[in-house]
Amino acid sequence: MSRQFFRNIIRFLLLVLVQVLVLNEIKLGGYINPYIYVMFIILLPVDISKSLLLTLAFILGLTIDFFGNTLGLHAAATVLMAYARPGTINLFFSNLEFNSNEEPSLQRLKFSGFFRYVFVLVFIHNFTLYMLEVFSFTDFLYTLYRIMLNTLLTMLLIFITMFIFNKKSN
Repeated sequence: MSRQFFRNIIRFLLLVLVQVLVLNEIKLGGYINPYIYVMFIILLPVDISKSLLLTLAFILGLTIDFFGNTLGLHAAATVLMAYARPGTINLFFSNLEFNSNEEPSLQRLKFSGFFRYVFVLVFIHNFTLYMLEVFSFTDFLYTLYRIMLNTLLTMLLIFITMFIFNKKSN
């Protein structure tokens, strides 16, 4: 088995553990909860098959749902995010050639490209998650406020994690 396979298993386990044991216990302001586990889907290889991508997203979301007792909310949001991922990559990076098994990275996509890519996917995830949680348009502006704050906090954590763990030595 490839080194990348084991790296993705370790990434999956670590992100789930951090989410379940640390981040799910943090509620900033009573309603903001960062979801760093989506980083697993964001960093999967660009050429991964769609069926495997959606299956992994479902397993990831269901795992978070199991520990958070959220009845499929995370599974639905993560699968929708994974479904939008290939289109997002094509939208922003159609001019780039990716190697086999290449992961989206800050180095390859540059900061602005990676920022747009992560923002769209995290926003889709959070929008879906919060709208399914509320299941109403009555307080839409308040829900949108929560979605934006949570998206920004999640992105901040993703970028901090990327800077800490992806330092390339020259």
